[in-house]
Amino acid sequence: MSSKYDITETLDVKGASCPMPVVKTKSAIDDLAAGEVLEVLATDSGSMSDIAGWADGTAGVELLSQEEGDGVYRHYVRKAE
Repeated sequence: MSSKYDITETLDVKGASCPMPVVKTKSAIDDLAAGEVLEVLATDSGSMSDIAGWADGTAGVELLSQEEGDGVYRHYVRKAE
């Protein structure tokens, strides 16, 4: 699947359940430079609301979009400038 974003890194947290997708996403975002985009692949349906809530409450993080398909939830998160 092609993405509309220039993805810097992909984080695969398939099989992990709450809170690990958010914990690992935060850790991966911390390692990126401003403006870079992280693609997160998860199988936990709760990751949709968990990552959205985390991004809304976290300064310096922008949730670009979320997609669902074939049992995989894709989250696109950018580290703010």
